[in-house]
Amino acid sequence: MALVVTAVVSAGNAMADDCRGTPKSGIDWSECTKKNLMLEGSDLQKATLIGTDLTQTSLKNVNLTAANLEKATLVRAWLEGVKADNARFDKIEAYRAVFQHASAQHASFVSAELQRADFTGAQLSGTNFEKAELGRANFEQAVLTGATFSLANLSRADLSGATLGGPVNFDRAFMFLTRIEGLDLSAATGLQQSQVDLTCGDSSTKLPAGLKPPANWPCPSD
Repeated sequence: MALVVTAVVSAGNAMADDCRGTPKSGIDWSECTKKNLMLEGSDLQKATLIGTDLTQTSLKNVNLTAANLEKATLVRAWLEGVKADNARFDKIEAYRAVFQHASAQHASFVSAELQRADFTGAQLSGTNFEKAELGRANFEQAVLTGATFSLANLSRADLSGATLGGPVNFDRAFMFLTRIEGLDLSAATGLQQSQVDLTCGDSSTKLPAGLKPPANWPCPSD
């Protein structure tokens, strides 16, 4: 019994030491509290950050390539310039998180909470936002070629000014007042007339064959 207790205590100490450890590639900070920290420029490539609390933490220019942040908390976190290609952000809570000029190509944000998140200028080619909550998210000047928004909530999200150099999947996405002014959506997939009727476009918006601009375009400024 004494040996079992000792092993448990040792394991607990090892976990605590890991939470206090210096940022490094491949580190496991699962379920650790890392709130209100300055981790700018750190190398967290392939790190395991499952359930990690990074509320209001600065992750500017951090290398998160292939890192796993599933169920992490990133509320009001700063991720400007972060390198997060092939990273997993599934089920994160990231209300008002800033991803400006981030590279998260082929990353996964499935079922993520991203209301009012800022993806201005982000590289998001092939990124998966399936079932994500993206109300009022900003994608101005973002590259969205090959991105997936199937079943996502894009209510009042701003896609105007984004680059869509190929097909983007909007299958069953909720697009109430989604701003698509000036977008070339001619190659978009899964887009239905009922979705388009809820959006905000203008005379320069290009729609897939068979769809037409609704009578309410253009919408008033939000």
